[in-house]
Parts: sequence; C-alpha cells; structure tokens
Amino acid sequence: MQDISQFRRGRTTISKCFYHLVLTPKYRRDVFTSAMLNDLEPLIKETCEQMGGELIEFGCEDDHLHLMLVIPPSKSASNFVGKLKGKSAHFLRKHHWDAVKKKLWGEHFWSPSYCIITCGGAPLDIVRRYVENQTKPST
Repeated sequence: MQDISQFRRGRTTISKCFYHLVLTPKYRRDVFTSAMLNDLEPLIKETCEQMGGELIEFGCEDDHLHLMLVIPPSKSASNFVGKLKGKSAHFLRKHHWDAVKKKLWGEHFWSPSYCIITCGGAPLDIVRRYVENQTKPST
C-alpha cells in the first residue's frame, strides 16, 4: 500500500491535494458491470498518471463511481475531470457499448455534472486557528 501522507513535489511546488470525485452516468442509470469496472480502473489510473495526478482509490456502485485522486496544483480540477470523463466515455463506447446502449440513449455516457470535494489533512478549524495564530511582525 502506498504512503498517501507524503507530499508531492513538483519543480516549483510542494503539495498534498486530495479530491473525492463522484461521477454519474447520464440519467443516473445502473449501467456499470463488473467487466466494465475491471477495464475502467486501469484506464482511469493511467489517465491520472498521464496528467501528473494519481488514482488513490476506485469504488463503484451500479449507477456511479467514487474516486479518490491526487490532482497536481498546476492542473485545473475541471480540466482534469473533463479529461477523465472524455477518455473513459470513449473507451466504454468502444468496448462496452452493447451493454450500455440498452440503458442509455443518445451519444453521451456521463452526466454533464459531477461532485468533487477536497479531502485529507487537518480539520478546517485547526487550519483556521493555525493561520490566525501566526506570529505577526513586530514593526
């Protein structure tokens, strides 16, 4: 198991940016099968790595995905999510469309919306107190 407590180091940054991402298929239909998920997890992991991020956890129910990701501060979260959704939709259309087309109509796989929440680190009240209690310059 990887040590997720480590900071990520870039050329000019040190960061620890964790996100919980929830993606739903169009109309929140129960389209996912075990075969789809077994194929989808390595694709999402590879896509994250290509963009300098990391897939920490992958979980799913039949009508939505839960991902815990590291997104580098140099990338916009919305662009990162857009790339994940685009590549995975293309892959699912190419390899699993016969199973999917019975549940969805039209050409779109993912709902246009998603939920993304920052996670990890200290509770917000501790961070707020830490910032409040910084030593102020004397002059």
